[in-house]
Amino acid sequence: MAEFTHLSDSDLPKMVDVSHKMPTERTAVAVSRIQLGSELAKMLKDTGSTKKGPVFQTAVIAGIQGAKKTSELIPMCHPLPLSSVSIDISLQGEAAIIKATAKTTALTGVEMEALTAASVAALTLYDMCKSVSKSMVIESTFLLEKKGGKSGDFQHPSQTNQKI
Repeated sequence: MAEFTHLSDSDLPKMVDVSHKMPTERTAVAVSRIQLGSELAKMLKDTGSTKKGPVFQTAVIAGIQGAKKTSELIPMCHPLPLSSVSIDISLQGEAAIIKATAKTTALTGVEMEALTAASVAALTLYDMCKSVSKSMVIESTFLLEKKGGKSGDFQHPSQTNQKI
């Protein structure tokens, strides 16, 4: 049975000690999918903005900020020196697909930063568009892939033959 790494022997919360690890290059890619509805999808395809301003540009900036603040939001997450964070947003039918990539050279992985970036970008997109439609649904956020670190590379099983 797997142990919980964030609990001490006396079941108290703890931050995992990574001081024995060597810094390695690490990359993580996370995806968020938001169902927009036909009216909003058309508006974003045609203009890219709402009365609040440029939707995708604002969501990209928010996602990058979210990645940088991950350790402040997730209690046991280590603060990491991020080498790069990039956000790509595309429209696929009536959905917006947000792909966040985070990179670091550090003692521990960068998955939480990528997931936070995708999530914050999705929430920002919702905020920027809620005056047009409140029926948007953030359907999923998941780790698409990661590279580097002790546990090796990972690719989400449902994505093996698909392109996001």
